[in-house]
Amino acid sequence: MAKDKRFTIDEKNGLGMTTQAVVIVDNETGVNYLFVKSGYGAGLTPLLDSKGNVIITR
Repeated sequence: MAKDKRFTIDEKNGLGMTTQAVVIVDNETGVNYLFVKSGYGAGLTPLLDSKGNVIITR
């Protein structure tokens, strides 16, 4: 029996030749993360709404 994927890519945007932004959703918790990579650098952070709450998709 195949296990469901824990993470899915919700949205992907190219921001230039070497920069990319990806919204990743944790399918267990519903938390949305923003992953940005540019050249050799990268960063990951949870997405927040205008009130500072973590965005959760169910």
